[in-house]
Amino acid sequence: MSESNNSVKLGEIIREFDLEILRTGPNYENVPLRALDINRPGLPLTGFFEHFDTERLLLIGLTENTYLEGLSPEQRRESFDRLLSYPVPALILTRGLDPFPECLEMAEKHDRTVLRSTLQTSIFMSALIGSLYNHLAPQITRSGVMLEVYGEGVLIQGESGVGKSEVAIELLKRGHRLVADDAVEIKETSRHTLMATSPELIRGYMELRGIGVIDIGRLLGMGAIKPYQEIDLVVSLEPWDDSAVYDRFGLESHFTEIMSVRIPVVTIPVKPGRNLAAIVEVAAMNNRNRKMGHNAAQELTNRMDKLFAEQTEGGEN
Repeated sequence: MSESNNSVKLGEIIREFDLEILRTGPNYENVPLRALDINRPGLPLTGFFEHFDTERLLLIGLTENTYLEGLSPEQRRESFDRLLSYPVPALILTRGLDPFPECLEMAEKHDRTVLRSTLQTSIFMSALIGSLYNHLAPQITRSGVMLEVYGEGVLIQGESGVGKSEVAIELLKRGHRLVADDAVEIKETSRHTLMATSPELIRGYMELRGIGVIDIGRLLGMGAIKPYQEIDLVVSLEPWDDSAVYDRFGLESHFTEIMSVRIPVVTIPVKPGRNLAAIVEVAAMNNRNRKMGHNAAQELTNRMDKLFAEQTEGGEN
């Protein structure tokens, strides 16, 4: 997929990568970027424009620069004239390369933006594509509360009134951090993980039934808020059902799928008297433990199997 329905403004990319502005086009900061890739215009500089995507940023590195050095000024002028006649968002020079006079001349003629980075081409290209992917990746919004608990991103979900916000506020009082309440915006990153954040309008706010909307930053300090967090675990809260059979051993791992990414999920039944905040803390720590290769349920099962085998052998002897 080379294009996204989302967009990011060129000004954000300029600030993110601290790009030097050599020449500005009209309203350059608000130019929307929608392409998930960039162009290394080696072939277009020679006059070949088949499949040339004008939505992409142009990137000139040492290879293209070396080719251009071998041309006469008139040939360079013709190359840049053809290249910049297309409505490209911007032309970026890497490695701190000085722009050719013909480049700036044609940028002036066609009113294009020219930028510069001091980074090596491959490093800058990789970082830029990753950034564009994260900015432009498909996004969904899920109901729930997103927190960082002991470094793990925990998305708490459940039906309305089950107590998600009450659990969250207790976790925040214990020193954990809020990412989003009620509406959680989720994007798939270039590393095939899920990144969660809050809509800008309600970031840092929570709603508690009986109290109303509260400002977490003012009550608990700005350290209690985190702007974004990768989702590592989904905690599903559901009302206690005496007829239901709940997993007491945890031998099997359960997963849920969000945007084609599998995320571990645990279901916690809600019952008066249960310390749900402590249970969520343990679930987060246990999830990290499993990622490190330790499974307490499996280890206990192996111990029991070993003991049973030893006792069986002893009985036979």
